[in-house]
Amino acid sequence: MDEDQSAEESTFVVDEITTVIKTVKKHHWKQLLPTIKQRMSSIVESSLRQLTKLGKPFKYMVTCIILQKNGAGLQTASSCFWDNSTDGSCTVRWENKTIYCIVSVFGLAI
Repeated sequence: MDEDQSAEESTFVVDEITTVIKTVKKHHWKQLLPTIKQRMSSIVESSLRQLTKLGKPFKYMVTCIILQKNGAGLQTASSCFWDNSTDGSCTVRWENKTIYCIVSVFGLAI
């Protein structure tokens, strides 16, 4: 295995993770689920399954926030102590006329 391929396999690639999360959200948003809590759980669990299928040496943490659009503000913060050369995070935001859905993924190299 060459060095570039090995480095890519052990690096958190934001574009790759974003594509996975967008695909999961698109699929799960079309499902008829009775509660927001079930929708969030479905998005998080499916995201973790799809991320582990990538076969990369990472521990993933996924969070999901679904917020009604009613003029209220939302502020969040996070901080991590990690290796910037391998670990990473990304946030994917989706919205429609009535809600925001925000999914954050943190990937820590094993």
